[in-house]
Amino acid sequence: MTKVQLYTDGSARGNPDGPGGYGAVLQFMDSKGQTHEKVMAGGYKKTTNNRMELMAAIVGLEALNRPCQVELYSDSKYLTDAFNQGWIDNWIKNNWKRGKSGPVKNIDLWERLLKAKEPHDVKFLWVKGHAGHPQNERCDLLATSAADGDNLMTDTGLSV
Repeated sequence: MTKVQLYTDGSARGNPDGPGGYGAVLQFMDSKGQTHEKVMAGGYKKTTNNRMELMAAIVGLEALNRPCQVELYSDSKYLTDAFNQGWIDNWIKNNWKRGKSGPVKNIDLWERLLKAKEPHDVKFLWVKGHAGHPQNERCDLLATSAADGDNLMTDTGLSV
């Protein structure tokens, strides 16, 4: 299996009523020792930070064209803890309910993420945001630039 590093970040201005964006950087080294990279970003007219954090991971995983061993780096505890703390398993077991807290938010993106993750061996790694991690800072710039850009998409799954 090819080993891949996926760095992700999401951003929203005026969360949840403003524009938002995601940024993702995929990197892997081929058998000749050459590093390859794919950069992805996109922006939405109106969205939330959590939705953009999920979109960054989704877009990165969907860009892979064969099963890979993925180290996914994110500054979102919402994303990393969902897998590392087993929240997602409980949500699914409980039909996307969080107990007394009501239904899980962003089910459309969680389901898409699970499908994108399925063929891969993914390890979710949390990094502190805005702390000088070069790839996290790069993804933050991609996400905020996308949020501030033109030709923003409509987040059809947003329900606020």
